[in-house]
Amino acid sequence: MQLTHRTTGAPVTATYWMDHAWLGTHVEPGVTLDVAGGRIAGIRTGVEAPPHGATVLRGLTIPGLANTHSHAFHRALRATVQVGSGTFWTWRELMYRTAAKLTPDTYFDLARATYAEMALAGITSVGEFHYLHHAPGGTPYANPNAMGEALIAAAAEAGIRITLLDTAYLAAGFGEQPNRHQLRFSDTTAEAWAERASLLKGDDHTLIGAAVHSVRAVPADQLATVARWAEERDAPLHVHLSEQTAENDACRAAHGRTPTRLLADHGVLGPRTTGIHNTHLTEEDIALLGSSTTGTCMCPTTERDLADGIGPAAALQKAGSPLSLGSDSHAVIDLFEEARAMELNERLRTHVRGHWTAAALLRAASADGHAALGRPDAGALEPGAPADLTTIALDSVRTAGPVPRLAAETAVFAASAADVRHTVVAGRHIVRDGRHTRIEDVPQALATAIATLHG
Repeated sequence: MQLTHRTTGAPVTATYWMDHAWLGTHVEPGVTLDVAGGRIAGIRTGVEAPPHGATVLRGLTIPGLANTHSHAFHRALRATVQVGSGTFWTWRELMYRTAAKLTPDTYFDLARATYAEMALAGITSVGEFHYLHHAPGGTPYANPNAMGEALIAAAAEAGIRITLLDTAYLAAGFGEQPNRHQLRFSDTTAEAWAERASLLKGDDHTLIGAAVHSVRAVPADQLATVARWAEERDAPLHVHLSEQTAENDACRAAHGRTPTRLLADHGVLGPRTTGIHNTHLTEEDIALLGSSTTGTCMCPTTERDLADGIGPAAALQKAGSPLSLGSDSHAVIDLFEEARAMELNERLRTHVRGHWTAAALLRAASADGHAALGRPDAGALEPGAPADLTTIALDSVRTAGPVPRLAAETAVFAASAADVRHTVVAGRHIVRDGRHTRIEDVPQALATAIATLHG
């Protein structure tokens, strides 16, 4: 007899048996999960052995991870930008050189491989902060969204969900025209950006959102246009915010206020908005972000790689700003590392341990990240949620030893992306036993895509 979803009537298409599952508050042994219509149809606990026909997931199964902030083409910079020294601004020059070489076809190849690496790391949804819109010199492609559609197609082939955060990037700085590198990024005005972005279409695995690259890249009198576009569509809106002290200083010189206050004054802040980094904030900035429930996406591995500084994550959360996590420049792609780095950074700054529990850090890496990407129903192992799952091994050299009831602590404070054994998206097995089921050789796909750009 065919089982069906008790609410939708959809047939159960898969059953997974998890020998340990994180159910939000605790680790539960022996859990069975049914999938119908790409969603969790039912959860049963106390199931000591796999039912007939069930797919077995050995280890700790948690909700699929959300990579809230990504620039896919930065994956080609890994190691290259580690040569020598410098600052964020010298790193940016190297980034521009890579951006200049990309075409829709080569960007598809690189993003497909990068998103497959994310799937191997247990990531089931990515927020792609996309600003590489046009051909070199700024000429639009015949299809004005050729680059964005390449990213959407790449995520589909890699098997993960994407929120394409189409980004307004109109200026080189306050009162400055785009430089030669940035012509590819600019639509010239927010109105032209909105017209192009409106042509993008979502689908079963894609949501379309918006982004303000930064207050230095979108003139103040055009911020409201981007915010209104997102509001009319109830779409997520992201913005790089106070990543560098130089940006804060320039904003004060141009507008007599901080970037956070400028965004607040132009209607950008709010519960659908997420500030990326939020590193160098005043107490007033923190209060503005918290009182408006504007989210904060911390990207610790990138922030330390670029010597940006440590953002006030604990103070922001206390003020009311939900926390999420991203791998940003992809110095590494490992949400477990991002989660523990947020806690360990705070320990270094305060000389106090235990700012977040493992449960809170897992939530930042999953449910709160999915919410920031416009999927508030995702990130939980419960009926009705998307059937997006990640299973990590509990018997690797990093994770072996602790008792199973401490598996969440093991995941956050000891595991790495290398410990991911299974990734399931919409009930479909994308990574099985540590291997991608759609892309046979992900390392080779990465190497080939990156060699094309560096050749």
